[in-house]
Amino acid sequence: MLERKDLKLLPDKQRVLLQFFYPGNEKRVKNIIDRVCQLHEEHAEKLLDKVIKDFSGRHRNFLKELENNYKLVEKFIPEGITVSSKQKLLIGSYFSKEYSIESASLFNPSIVLFDPVKATGEVSSNDNAKFIMSLRSTGEGHISSVSFRTGTISSDYQIKMDKSTRFVTSGQKASSSSSDLESFYEVKFDPSVPVSERVLFPLSKYESNGMEDARFVNFYNDDGTNTYYATYTGYDGRNIYIHLIETLDFTHFKINLLKGDAAKDKGMALFPRKINGSFTMISRQDGENLYIMQSPNIYKWDNMQLLKAPELSWEFVQIGNCGSPIETDQGWILLTHAVGPMRTYVISALLLDKDNPSKITGYLTEPLISPNEEEREGYVPNVLYSCGSLVFKDMLIIPYAMSDSASGFATIALKELLGKFIRL
Repeated sequence: MLERKDLKLLPDKQRVLLQFFYPGNEKRVKNIIDRVCQLHEEHAEKLLDKVIKDFSGRHRNFLKELENNYKLVEKFIPEGITVSSKQKLLIGSYFSKEYSIESASLFNPSIVLFDPVKATGEVSSNDNAKFIMSLRSTGEGHISSVSFRTGTISSDYQIKMDKSTRFVTSGQKASSSSSDLESFYEVKFDPSVPVSERVLFPLSKYESNGMEDARFVNFYNDDGTNTYYATYTGYDGRNIYIHLIETLDFTHFKINLLKGDAAKDKGMALFPRKINGSFTMISRQDGENLYIMQSPNIYKWDNMQLLKAPELSWEFVQIGNCGSPIETDQGWILLTHAVGPMRTYVISALLLDKDNPSKITGYLTEPLISPNEEEREGYVPNVLYSCGSLVFKDMLIIPYAMSDSASGFATIALKELLGKFIRL
């Protein structure tokens, strides 16, 4: 029997990211600097003291962040002007702002097992499993970023989230050898910063208005190692672009813009291993139908094959995936989302052939999860959605979003779910 857990992840408007603030043009930058430099020393010190008192408790390394933002405008300091260390910090504060990353919503989660000691997706020896969740955090201007939470699944399937702090950091954008720094870049975090404080915030023109719906998967390489990948949708305010995140440790992230005729539309989800020697992906090429794709190159996708069109009444509008397929002895479980009357989103599932996942071998006659009265109210009503689940022992753990506002969990025994499929 499917069980909804009481645990809920709600947006926290106190989690604010310190960002560089650009007032609009160079003239205004120079005017601000001139005004600060003309302040009487005593007045400037009192002003800086107040900034530190009001804001230092809201950010890790607050003074260092102010110093970094000062360096971004340092070239506009007039010649012959000597700026003291305190003036630098004060100037930096005028070119800084806070952004509440999840003030609007915290939703569309994915989940992977991750043991920070071993840096793998293996289950811990004590039969408890550590995990990392990714979530879509949305704030002012409907700009989305990728944030993280950590937790543990106990041997009796109880889910416990680790306590998170109010701090968030976007890490450092690293240099790249690529000729197109917008299509490939790296982000590195200080390993001492807790995972729950790390956020991937838009850094390229292809995602300037948001990084949406990351679908993380623990991918098993041919050599026996594992890599964590995630596809996500970058949005520049007009167009969408499909990206791939790659990380081994959730500290160092490599981000690539995917290429090819089939790297389009939302909702691409990577299988956790190669199939018949090829990378394999589930996608929705036309906003309506499910497709399956294969490629020898994980960064380039050209070919697609129709997997399933909407057939049941609760999926007449569209059908898509809810994250990467999950491998079982009986085949691949593919959680899906489907849209029916009143634009209601439900979560269902398909069963795909283990050796030939382009073949559907089972389906459900009714949705696995539909919004209940509590879940249907939110930023976008009547929507249930997930970006990835996992199997722990014999239980399927499904994190899912409720009406684009908050996130929760449901569980179902793997054996029970497999027994629900109508076999083809």
